Parts: sequence; structure tokens; C-alpha cells
Amino acid sequence: MADQKEDVKGEEKEELHEAAGAGSKTTLDEVEGAVGGKDTKSSFHKGEDEYDDDDDDDEDDGYEGEDKEGLVDMLQNFLMTKLHLGGRDDEPPVLESVTVDAIVEYMKSDKCKNIITMAGAGISTSAGIPDFRSPESGLYANLASSNLPYPEAIFHINFFKSNPKPFFALAKELYPGTFDPTPCHLFIKLLHDKGLLLRHYTQNIDTLEYVAGVPVEKMVEAHGTFRTSHCLSCQKSYDQDWMKDQIFADKIPTCTDCNDLVKPDIIFFGESLPSEFFAHMQDDFPKCDLLIIMGTSLTVQPFASLIDNVPARCPRLLINREKVGSADPMTALLHGLFGGGGLLLDSPNNKRDVAMLGDCDPSVLQLIDKLGWKEDFEKLQPASKGAKKED
Repeated sequence: MADQKEDVKGEEKEELHEAAGAGSKTTLDEVEGAVGGKDTKSSFHKGEDEYDDDDDDDEDDGYEGEDKEGLVDMLQNFLMTKLHLGGRDDEPPVLESVTVDAIVEYMKSDKCKNIITMAGAGISTSAGIPDFRSPESGLYANLASSNLPYPEAIFHINFFKSNPKPFFALAKELYPGTFDPTPCHLFIKLLHDKGLLLRHYTQNIDTLEYVAGVPVEKMVEAHGTFRTSHCLSCQKSYDQDWMKDQIFADKIPTCTDCNDLVKPDIIFFGESLPSEFFAHMQDDFPKCDLLIIMGTSLTVQPFASLIDNVPARCPRLLINREKVGSADPMTALLHGLFGGGGLLLDSPNNKRDVAMLGDCDPSVLQLIDKLGWKEDFEKLQPASKGAKKED
């Protein structure tokens, strides 16, 4: 098994080297870690103990605490006021204040017409689907004791080709259709029903947005989907019912034409992101007038960088257990000059970013109540239970 692990990793490195030299299509090994995502601070090729923790109190970290913050404030004030580089002081903020109530009033106004939602595993955990990175309950933690060279190997295309059995055993346990949509999924459907949803971008493969009734054309499934499958050799297409029958019969799905492996169209490590991700990203985000981010760590790329693709004055609402995607003080300074750099939740210059911290479902229900949408929301719940969507 150790030799197998080294072979897989060696092939990964060779793929990356070739991609960098030839300018080939971006793969998830380079930017994003397939289903579970790749942490921007580490790589699944190495153990955590091989990395220096940037948050530790190293002797040469430079300015610390209040001294660093004071320096940033001084530089920012100088550049903004003395050099007049801010450029937006004469424009009134879109939000009356950076509060949830201000977001609610904005959503009720005619200024808010094109909402983009971004979601990760955190919107599905209340349905019984584990996230990937929780230390004790996450999927990778549970796989650590399995007979795998490393937990993430179960989602690597090279390992899958050599040994698909672990993946299909896991797929049977987590197969879409055995879970019901959460309030977060129904909230996305409600935004669609209200005519406000421009697009929903998801890192999840559980298809619960689809079960909730969000139209396929309104979704970008950044990590692919279980709804369709293809043969790895001849590309013959198979529907979800066929794949489900194979998985629940404990069979390794093979093509009826060429007898090669058939894989659900979820994105594994070593595979390119769906082309529609990039196509819709370029069209959607310039039109966005409210970005809602739910249940994601914002640690994987390019998904995490989507938050900086909206217009500079577009409000952004984070619904999450903890603050994520925040710019550090120096990046916040550059954000004021050039745009980009993450959420400005703790910056004195924040005029558009709001956080609702805690579990996603209670936060969404609170938002629905403040919007006066509770009656419409409750109408969605019975229809979602066990509903089977048609393409």
C-alpha cells in the first residue's frame, strides 16, 4: 500500500509539472481540492507537521497586535487622505449600516435584484451529511482509519482508476436521495421564487438544492454532480437511476459498451473544474448586487476568490459558524486602494460586509423572519420531503 501511495503522489507531481510547463487547463490539484477542497495553507501530499503555522508567535514576525494595526491605520490615512487614492469618499454607502437589519432593508428595496449565493458543506450538515474537515466528525477524519494511503485519496482520480471500490462504498453511504433539504436549501429556492436569485454556486455534490427545487440552470456545481455519470474511456452517458442501481447492488459500475469504469460527474483531485464554472463566473458576478455566502470555509481556490469578483459596492453577507475569508490588515489597506483581498468584517473601512455567526439554519430562519417571508418559506417545506425532481 505504501508503494501505491508513492505511485499516486508521483503521478500527481508529474501532472502538475506538465500543466505548469504547457499552460494546460487548470486542475483541482493546482487550485482546488476536489469534493472536499484543498486548503490554501497546506497540501494533502504532506502532513500538517511539515508546515509552519503562520499564526504562531515567531520571533521575526515583525509588528504585532496594536503596533501593526496602528501602522496600517497610519499608512491608510496617509494614502487615502493625503494622496487622495480612495476615490469613493463622495459615494454614499449602499447599506445604511453594516448590520443584518440593513441587509434586510436592502433586500426589500428595488436596488436588490440579482443575488448570488455561494455555499459549502455547512448548509448540509443538519441534513446528516458530514462536512469534510471537522476534526472529529468530518469525512476525512472518519476515513483516516480506512485502508487508504491517505484519506483524500478516495477522491483522487488516479487512485479511483486503480481502486474504485472505496469510493463506491462511501457513495452508497452518502448517496443523494437519502437526505432532505435543509432550511438553507429552501431559502435558496425561496430567493428563486421571489425572482431574486441570479445564480447559486455550490461546492456540494449532495444535489439538495436540486431536490429543494432550484432549477439546474440556476446552479453552478463547482465540484460536479451525482445527477449524471460518464464512462472514463468512451464517455458514454448514464443517468442517476442507473448509477444508483449499480451502487446499491454493491457493483463497480462499468460501461455497457467498452467495459471501462463509469464515474459520477463529480470532480476529483486531478480533474479540471467544470467549464460552466468559469463561463458563468465571468457573466454573473459583474451583475451581482448582493452576495450571500453560507457554510463554507473559503479556503479553497478558485471558489474562495469569487467573493472578490462582485462590484466594489456590492454588499456581502456571510452566514457561517465563524468568520472566514477576512482580509488581514495590510490586505485590507490594499483593498481600499485596488479592490479585492477578502471580506472587511473587522476593518474600520468596512461599508458593505456583514456576518451572521452561528449555525447556518438558525441564521437563515432569522433572516427569513426579518424579511417577512416566513409564510412563503413554510409552504416550501412539505413539497421538499422526498420530492423527485425532473430535468
